[in-house]
Amino acid sequence: MSRNQKLLRTRITGAVSAVAALGLIVGCSGGGGDSGTGGGVKDGKVTITMGLFGVMGYKETGLLDRYMKENPNVTIKAEVAGDEQTYYTALQTHLAAGSGLKDIQGIEIGRAKELVDTQADKFVDLAGVPGIDHYLPWKLSQVTTPDKKLIGLGTDIGPMAVCYRKDLFEQAGLPTDRNEVAKLWAGDWSKYVQAGKDFKAGFKGDGVAFMDSASGLFNAMIYGNSEQFYDKDGKLIYRDSPTVTGAWDLASQAATSGLTAKLRQFQPGWDPGLANSTFATTVCPAWMLGHITEKAGPKNKGKWDVAKAPKGANWGGSFLGVMEQSPVKEEAKKLVAWLTAPEQQEFVFQKLGNFPSSQKALTSPAVTGAKQEYFGNAPIGEIFGAAAQEIPDEQVLGRKDGTIKDIFSQGLTLIESQNKSPEEAWKTTDERIEKATG
Repeated sequence: MSRNQKLLRTRITGAVSAVAALGLIVGCSGGGGDSGTGGGVKDGKVTITMGLFGVMGYKETGLLDRYMKENPNVTIKAEVAGDEQTYYTALQTHLAAGSGLKDIQGIEIGRAKELVDTQADKFVDLAGVPGIDHYLPWKLSQVTTPDKKLIGLGTDIGPMAVCYRKDLFEQAGLPTDRNEVAKLWAGDWSKYVQAGKDFKAGFKGDGVAFMDSASGLFNAMIYGNSEQFYDKDGKLIYRDSPTVTGAWDLASQAATSGLTAKLRQFQPGWDPGLANSTFATTVCPAWMLGHITEKAGPKNKGKWDVAKAPKGANWGGSFLGVMEQSPVKEEAKKLVAWLTAPEQQEFVFQKLGNFPSSQKALTSPAVTGAKQEYFGNAPIGEIFGAAAQEIPDEQVLGRKDGTIKDIFSQGLTLIESQNKSPEEAWKTTDERIEKATG
């Protein structure tokens, strides 16, 4: 997921101090967890603490409760931050201080390279954990140091589709069958924007945009390429990358054509937009389905559907790492291995849509034949499975990938919400990236 991922990763605007970030995470405590940090052993009972973000699926699907039932000497206390950006701010603070860390910490893919390069010594090496030979070949390489230390085990990946509202498409005179919808934009994201213009021309009513945000389109486009913001040597290439500049130009076109609801994914206003039918489409990695289901709510069940994206891409995916300072490292390693095992990955996918990073899970009937009732019984195993086959085998990660993605999203918001020209917004975005990356 990732991402889960998953999940969905509501990002809160404004500057967040480390203290405030920690407060938010504690406020989002789940699974009966308190504000404590690492676990321990007392009277033969083991307590394991977890720091998670979004909807990674372990608390939501009851897997943590199942593990505790099967291991009655273990208590798991999981704290879940809805906002990954806030979560990561707090994690960085705790890593720098050398205190306040949970036994297990979630890692989002956009942060993986930075943690591998700068904080690997704070994580337990998981390379020797038994039974972890089931992953897609590129998944664990994303959290492996040059000297082969493995700082996390993979949870999910983010093959991508487009979620759309059948009822709103019908009102706009567009096809509603998922296969026919996919044909509207097959092979080219510019066709997706054109479909938006057709939607706008045909929709009789007010207050409904074709897509949620320009930044969602931008992210979808760049994640379909092996190189995005950095090259293999760690050099920033976004200024001259046809991938990035092309995505910026098309997303800017959508923003200036009145096709967006100006609602960045997981920012304030996006969840109500899902519930109140403010937009007709959103680019959706597999891990996002659970969030849409929850936030759009029962009244919109069956109105949403899933169609193949113009091009395959991997957006998101997460990992679980065990902290070196944990007093229960061995017990935490066992829990991480169990949670990320093929069987548990299949289970979370069936419940929430978080797509497995395990090759074994990917080929299981539970995944290939999966359907999503909320989305009109969409064959999500088939749709996301096909998308996963299009994900580049090599994905170049950069140290500040997550930060740069956030800055590009903010830059597109300047166009959507502050009426800046694409040229002005690019200049501001470039300056911010330069400052953020040193």
